[in-house]
Amino acid sequence: MNESIHKKLNMKIAVIGLGYVGLPLARLFATKYPVVGFDINQKRIQELRSGTDSTLELTDETLQTVLVTENPFHCHPELVSGSQGLYCSSDFADINDANYYIVTVPTPVDKNNRPDLTPLYKASETVGKVLKKGDIVIYESTVYPGATEEECIPVLERISGLKFNEDFFAGYSPERINPGDKEHTVEKILKVTAGSTPEIGQKVNDLYKSVITAGTHLAPTIKVAEAAKVIENSQRDINIAFVNELAKIFNLMDIDTHAVLEAAGTKWNFLPFKPGLVGGHCIGVDPYYLAQRAQEFGYHPEIILAGRRLNDSMGEYVASQVVKLMIKKGITVNGASLLMLGITFKENCPDVRNTKIVDVISALTDYGISITIYDPWANPAEVKHEYGLICHAELVSASKFDSVVLGVAHQEFIDLDFESLQKENSVLFDVKGILNKGVDGRL
Repeated sequence: MNESIHKKLNMKIAVIGLGYVGLPLARLFATKYPVVGFDINQKRIQELRSGTDSTLELTDETLQTVLVTENPFHCHPELVSGSQGLYCSSDFADINDANYYIVTVPTPVDKNNRPDLTPLYKASETVGKVLKKGDIVIYESTVYPGATEEECIPVLERISGLKFNEDFFAGYSPERINPGDKEHTVEKILKVTAGSTPEIGQKVNDLYKSVITAGTHLAPTIKVAEAAKVIENSQRDINIAFVNELAKIFNLMDIDTHAVLEAAGTKWNFLPFKPGLVGGHCIGVDPYYLAQRAQEFGYHPEIILAGRRLNDSMGEYVASQVVKLMIKKGITVNGASLLMLGITFKENCPDVRNTKIVDVISALTDYGISITIYDPWANPAEVKHEYGLICHAELVSASKFDSVVLGVAHQEFIDLDFESLQKENSVLFDVKGILNKGVDGRL
C-alpha cells in the first residue's frame, strides 16, 4: 500500500457544528476522507440526512453525493473507496474514533456587544469527552487573538485529562465562508492555517491543502492566524463606516453619494465600498472581539469602536430618512403603511442572523408605522423565533402602501413593479442603491 493511501486511511475527521461554515467544509472533506458531521440540533441532522440543506449553501444534489447512511469511521481499513463520505449525527459517540476534530460553531456577541464564547466552550467540552492521545483539534470559529490557547485548550485538558502539546494538539484555520456566494465557495478561497507546534502546523496545512484548490497560507502561530481573521472583517467594517458617514454628509448637502463614489472609483486605487446596513455574523460582530481583547491589554481602540458605533446607527438613520420623506409628501406618519422588502442580512441568502433590517423596522415602528415584511428567502418561523416579527414568503399583489423600502437586494426585488405596490402619493426608499428610477431617497 503506498504512503498517500495509508495516510488517507488514517485521517478520520469530525466536524463540530453543521451551519453555514461547518456543512460546506464537511462536504468538501467528505469527497476524500471519512467525515462525521456533528450537531446538537437534531432537527438539523434529520434535515441533512434527508438530503436537504435549509441554509442553501449546498444544493440537494451536492449534499446527496457525499452522504452515507453508516458511520464511515467503521468501514474496513482496506476499503479505500468505502472509507470516504459524510455521516451526520447528533450522538457524540459517533465521533469517538476521529483523530481530527474541526470546530465550526458560531461566536456571537451578547446584548451588550461583549463576546459570547458559550458555543465554543460547549463544543470544546464535547470534543474533550472523546479526545484521545495523538488527536488534533482545529478551530475555525472567529475569535480574538489568544482565545484558542487560553480559553478552549484548558477546557479540552480539563474534560479529557490529557496534556496539551504532549497528548493532543491544536490547530487554527479561520473560516472565510461568504453565505449565499456560489462563486467563492470554500475550496476556492485561500485558507490560512496554523498549528500549536511547527510539526502540527504542517499537518494541519497539509490536510487543508489536500482539498482547498485555491491553496493555503501557513501562519507561524495560532495567534497570528486568529489575528489575521479578526482584522479582515474589522477592516471591512471600518471602510463601510467611512462611506456610511459620507452618505450622511452628502445627504445633508443634497449630493448623490453613489454618483460621488462612482466618480471617485475611476482612480485605480480607490476602494469600492458602498454605504449600507452592516449585519450578519462576521463584519457586524468580529470587531467587538478585537476591541475587547485590546481593552484587556489597556488600549482603547478608537477607530474600531467608532466604526462600529456609526454602522450600528444606520438602521435608525434609514428610518429617519424615510419618515422625513413621508412628511415632505404630506403623508401622516402615525398609522401609515409600509412594505419592507427583505429581512435577511444580505441578498440572495436565507441567513437572518444579526440582520440590521430589524433596527430599521424597530425605529419605524416607534413612529407608529404599520409594517409588512416580505422576503422570499427568509424562513418565517426563524424570523418569528429570532425577532418576534411576522415575515411573509409571498406578496399579496393587491396591497398598496404609503411607503416601500427596498432593504435587501434580492434578485426577486430588482424587477418588481414598484408602482403597483405604492399608493398614489407614496415614498420609495432604496437602502441598497440599486434602483434607477422612481426612487425618492437612498443611502
